[in-house]
Amino acid sequence: MTAPSLAPRTLFAADALLPAGWARNVLLSWDEKGRLTEVLTDVDLQSGEAGEAEDAIRAAGPVIPGMPNLHSHAFQRAFGGLTEFRGQAQDSFWSWRNLMYGFANRMTPEALEAIATWLYLEMLEAGYTSVCEFHYVHHDVGGKPYADDATLSLALLRAAEKTGIVMTLLPVLYQTSGFGGKPPREDQARFIRSTDSMLSLLQRLTPATQAQNAVLGLAPHSLRAVPPDSLKAAVAGLHAMLPQAPVHIHIAEQTQEVDDCLAWSGQRPVQWLLEHAPVDESWCLVHATHMTADEYAGAARTGAVAGICPTTEANLGDGIFDMPLWLQHGGRWGVGSDSHACVNAAEELLMLEYGQRLSRRQRNVLASSGQPEVATAMTLQAVQGGAQAAGRAIGGLAVGEQADLVALGAQHVALRDLPAPSMLSAHVFGSHRTSAIDSVWVAGQQRITGGRHTLHDAAAHAFVAARSATIAPD
Repeated sequence: MTAPSLAPRTLFAADALLPAGWARNVLLSWDEKGRLTEVLTDVDLQSGEAGEAEDAIRAAGPVIPGMPNLHSHAFQRAFGGLTEFRGQAQDSFWSWRNLMYGFANRMTPEALEAIATWLYLEMLEAGYTSVCEFHYVHHDVGGKPYADDATLSLALLRAAEKTGIVMTLLPVLYQTSGFGGKPPREDQARFIRSTDSMLSLLQRLTPATQAQNAVLGLAPHSLRAVPPDSLKAAVAGLHAMLPQAPVHIHIAEQTQEVDDCLAWSGQRPVQWLLEHAPVDESWCLVHATHMTADEYAGAARTGAVAGICPTTEANLGDGIFDMPLWLQHGGRWGVGSDSHACVNAAEELLMLEYGQRLSRRQRNVLASSGQPEVATAMTLQAVQGGAQAAGRAIGGLAVGEQADLVALGAQHVALRDLPAPSMLSAHVFGSHRTSAIDSVWVAGQQRITGGRHTLHDAAAHAFVAARSATIAPD
């Protein structure tokens, strides 16, 4: 575990985004565990009664809550940008997947740790303060188990600890190559586990995650990869061990998946899941791109979170989630960087809003009656939904929540001399040539200063070496 920080446990911000909206002259205080103990507004630093505020850290600009990243496949960061060529007459998600499998089958534990360390550092520099790692490369090449079955999971936990990001680790259950129990492909051998093997892995990982303040959950990969009996047994086994543990699943990402599910069961994927699995607030439905109106309504009623990954969904040609319809039914949502075509919390929000604009031919689609500023409305919703999906108290700047804080730089040229809501808007929609993030705290410990992590250069060097070794031809 990283040693506790002896730095001040108070931060003063001229402007801060609280769950109810923007507030002025905010003093945030936290305890030795990094939990917010006090959130005071309208603090007058000039009065003789300012108390501990006089010794507080001064934020460089508006403070917003850290963004949870609710969907990550860390190893895929190393081939970002390397599949952007036409390999067949009509490329698709499925042709991209073949390339990804080849890359996954060259991954070593050392390479995975180096790639994940750089990725998690990038996330912190880009405004993410936690990550849900949907981890499905479990075994050595050819499916041979490692001597320690948790080898690759532990590599990810070490990467998170080194960088300071907090993790929800979601080992993936993967058993078949298609609906109806189709045998796995040869290039899926590193992913495959029996249900008993998965439950044993979760038992092995429980003390390691608890020691690191990580959350442990489960990710049945998809309905095509986990037969019904296994899905039922795995979720029941998880919740017998960890009753509140999160469950994440890929669902209805591609139209072919919908067609194949209909051919197998006579039902669409989300429809089948809602009728056959105990979907509730502990679940995250990743992508859920292709749903009917009834499925939107039914899924929202469960309280599950929709895990939207806009830049990956655009990169893979998945389609566009109907966010206004989801919100109409009170649906909860968050964002993830998934395959890491982009690692930037603000850009995921931008892409999400722009996708809605393109599909509806409107502007400012995701503003709300209570929050007319689109960036403010989206940030608050994504933080709350992401916290739920992560299974952590990271839902915003409020007493009892973790002190995950992002300070924007008020002197950044895109933000300078603007009111705080407009600064956030400029951060999301107008500052991507250079980052407007100045500082980031995770559980009250400062991880980013002046826009950079202390491990930036060393981690970048190790990442490049790991990537070169992994993409090298056999």
